[in-house]
Amino acid sequence: MIQSLEMKWSWVEGSHAMRTELMDSLTDADLAFTPGGTTMTLGALCREMGDIEYSYAQSFKTFNQDWSVKNAEAGIETSVAKLKAWYQKLDDDLLAALNAISDADSQKQVDRGGGNAMPLDLQLDVYLQALLIFFGKASIYLRTMNKPLPPNIKDWIW
Repeated sequence: MIQSLEMKWSWVEGSHAMRTELMDSLTDADLAFTPGGTTMTLGALCREMGDIEYSYAQSFKTFNQDWSVKNAEAGIETSVAKLKAWYQKLDDDLLAALNAISDADSQKQVDRGGGNAMPLDLQLDVYLQALLIFFGKASIYLRTMNKPLPPNIKDWIW
């Protein structure tokens, strides 16, 4: 992995560990919860985070951000086990994509569309920010459900 990405990777790994801790605290029934005023269930929010990670992993392979791919696997939004398995695959794919970036490609930028491009290290920062936003949203769901926040989310996010 190129040095500028390697320096940030521990933050991503830590955030992925927080996501695992969150998923370990949920049941399949919890994924059906919606806080009201929205049609998005907690399971849909979790699927959306996976779609976001997929987009970022692909962006490090293709140097283009594509938001159009959505996971349509049956039951993905209603099964903690399916989400956890998918997240692990996404994490592995993201790490592999980052490890595959050559020194020659290290100065490339990711085309994010609309005339916007971003250096690779900033692209990884923005992915990390997407994870933190996800934790903020998920925390609202948990608080509305009167469920305790997982310890690391409580310590690092709240």
